[in-house]
Amino acid sequence: MTTYPRTAVGPVPADTDLLYSDVEDDLRKELRTLLTDRCPSADLPARAETEQAHDVGLWAALAGQLGVTGLPVPMETGGAGAGWRETAVVLEELGRAAAPVPYLSSSVVATAALLAAGDDQLLPEIASGNRIAALALPFSSPPDLSFPDAVEHTDGGLSGTVTSVAGARSADLLLVPASGDDGPGLYVVDVAAAGDTVRRTTRCSLDLTRPLADVALHSAPGTALATGDEAERVLRRALNTGAALLASEQLGVAQWCLSTTVAYVRERHQFARPVGSFQAVKHRLADLWALLMQARAVARYAAAALDAGTADAWTAAALAKAFVSEVVVEAAETALQLHGGIGFTWEHPVHLYLKRAKSSALALGTADRHRATLARLVDLPAARV
Repeated sequence: MTTYPRTAVGPVPADTDLLYSDVEDDLRKELRTLLTDRCPSADLPARAETEQAHDVGLWAALAGQLGVTGLPVPMETGGAGAGWRETAVVLEELGRAAAPVPYLSSSVVATAALLAAGDDQLLPEIASGNRIAALALPFSSPPDLSFPDAVEHTDGGLSGTVTSVAGARSADLLLVPASGDDGPGLYVVDVAAAGDTVRRTTRCSLDLTRPLADVALHSAPGTALATGDEAERVLRRALNTGAALLASEQLGVAQWCLSTTVAYVRERHQFARPVGSFQAVKHRLADLWALLMQARAVARYAAAALDAGTADAWTAAALAKAFVSEVVVEAAETALQLHGGIGFTWEHPVHLYLKRAKSSALALGTADRHRATLARLVDLPAARV
């Protein structure tokens, strides 16, 4: 298990404004307009039945029309020169739409790895959205995992099998952690160039909007991105960034669940009055709204800590992922229950949001795993039994 550094510098400066800036509000408005047009929630059940790994047209619009696939990448490397806060806003909106695109796996996790490794060759292609990358690790991998040894690196190439990889089905490039006689390393595999040495098998995934795949490598050619201690640092940075920003995506899912449920209980009548007028329903939704406000605060702080580049980012990421993972499941379960009978049908999209909530709560470390990490970071002693 990886040992995180203690907080070496202070947290995000006290005068940092965690409210959304005008730029972020404008970005949200453009995204919501695009997603309402290209990815309405009512179309998700039908979309989930197709064999496509992701919505190619929507991905092209995100990359070409809005240019959000390279937000945290410096302009000199082909990106937008923005930051993780803006990226978090994108994830909120993609979560709100449960959009079937590989944004988290490519534009966040893989991009964070390439940025940490100081790469300037692959980043322009990933930032433009022309190529898609994925980190070849199980989607459940927490940031504090020991360096994986499922793949072995030898003179003959990379060999091994990695299960349940998010974004692998549509990836052009795989970032593969591997162990060998020369120690740990992170290698880039060009899937097209690798040919039959790389095989991807679709897994049955709970979240139909984010398919998973097993990746089998048989002497696959790979180019070293980082080796030794540097490979461990790059991998840890990528997973930590992914966990921190996944909280923003979960926040978007929870927001959809709350707003859609509020609209439904206002219209649905029972005993000649709106369901939403009953006190029990009011109290439950009010409690959920309060939880969402807290979730927004910790998710925003995690994104701000990444932008500030402080060691506090480790703590903020663990806090955000632990807290928001439970909030999003609560929001989705509430939505399903308060939608009554229609909420249990395949035709209504609420079940897809519940599945997204449940799977994201397990992704990149469970809430319990992140709470344990948080306890170590703040030197909280273990409970006596």
